[in-house]
Amino acid sequence: MKMKKTIMGVIALSLTLGTACGQQTELKFDKDGKFRVLQFTDIHYQQGTPSADRTLRLMRRLIEAEKPDMIAFTGDIVISNPQRPGWDEVLGTAIESRTPYAVVLGNHDDEHDWTRDQIFDYILTRPFATMEKGPAGIKGTGNYVLKVSGREAQTAALLYFFDSGAYAGLDGQDGYDWFGHDQVDWYRRTSRDLSRANGGTTLPALAFFHIPLHEYTLLHDTTKNYVRKAPVFGVRTEKECPGILNTGMFAAMVESADVMGTFVGHDHNNDYIGCLSGVCLAYGRSTGAGSAYNKIGYGARVIVLTEGKREFETWIRDEQNQVLHRVTCPDSFRTPQ
Repeated sequence: MKMKKTIMGVIALSLTLGTACGQQTELKFDKDGKFRVLQFTDIHYQQGTPSADRTLRLMRRLIEAEKPDMIAFTGDIVISNPQRPGWDEVLGTAIESRTPYAVVLGNHDDEHDWTRDQIFDYILTRPFATMEKGPAGIKGTGNYVLKVSGREAQTAALLYFFDSGAYAGLDGQDGYDWFGHDQVDWYRRTSRDLSRANGGTTLPALAFFHIPLHEYTLLHDTTKNYVRKAPVFGVRTEKECPGILNTGMFAAMVESADVMGTFVGHDHNNDYIGCLSGVCLAYGRSTGAGSAYNKIGYGARVIVLTEGKREFETWIRDEQNQVLHRVTCPDSFRTPQ
């Protein structure tokens, strides 16, 4: 009898999880008007290694400590070969906590036995995946926008996800990839259409991708007064490595006036946040405990939106459970007139 109950319980759980597979899980502000995102980045997960066990423990502790409404994976997640077991273990941390999650890929994710399309096709079969491959015919796999509902069931915020690519792919040219003009155009159209659907008012938005924009390099450029001496919070011990071409994604975000902040990974020794032209530019904290180069420690970035406000609060939670570099955007970046 006990065996029968156990089997029935497993079947019931499987059916419950199965309803979430391949379906977009609803994202919504909580009863207090808050929506919390936990950003995991640069996990560089290699199944069966000591660093893998340490990373999974860290991810579970971070989820337990922050209790996010969703998890954003921002690239360089699994570098095991074959990849499926690694993705199962990494995504398992979100699935077991019943937390919706979304993924964008980095420059290392498709260097193994799966292409970018194959990775997305598999993740979309997993429980609590809330993501899309994005429109066909534009550069990359995984350009999409998620809507966060407010307490009145209306769309209250947006989360953009972009495929920032991998490598330059030009003869004799080293370096990283860049956003295609078609991706920039898609973002402009999507932002405009969603604003029109909202009665002409732009919705507060965040953007997630892997490789930083060129404009990140301006935050620490002391030769020019780009940021009007506004503060930058966090650690910068590595030179930024953006794509080799600047095709105007940041300009599109400034002009569209919906994206309040961008969140990337890629450069493991940076976890800072600064503000330029009204848009906060932030790194996550590398989450892959011991799996790749790192001088500043491991952890994750947390971002908390407040319904009805064009602002967010953000901080780093590290492997020692410390909260670091806590700021509110845009208030923490205002400079005296």
